[in-house]
Amino acid sequence: MWLLFALLSAIFAAFTSILAKIGIEGVNSNLATAIRTVVVVIMSWGMVFLTNTQNGIAEISKKSWIFLILSGLATGASWLCYYRALQIGEASKVVPVDKLSVVITLILAFLLLHEEFTVRSLIGCILIGAGTLVMVL
Repeated sequence: MWLLFALLSAIFAAFTSILAKIGIEGVNSNLATAIRTVVVVIMSWGMVFLTNTQNGIAEISKKSWIFLILSGLATGASWLCYYRALQIGEASKVVPVDKLSVVITLILAFLLLHEEFTVRSLIGCILIGAGTLVMVL
């Protein structure tokens, strides 16, 4: 089931990039990010109430709160940079560079989460990096 959701995530992310590139024309990138964020907040809380999981807030540990907040800050920084890059660059070049996050995530997962880093992972990272270079040059 995770694969289905991961594929849907990729599809929606692709539409996000195209729709953002069209929508950001003539709009300050920070304002555009704020508008997008409001929509995401409304949608997220809508799902919380739709699935009746709002009572779980009280059960969240202090550690989880800290890391969820830090993740939110990282997401905000990523979105602000991404929208600015989309505003001044071509989507066909910005998106591949943004997807270098896959390589960075694999490295961080190995270093910080002690996840397995295999020869296959290394080859994948090299191919993604090389592919990114080919697409942006």
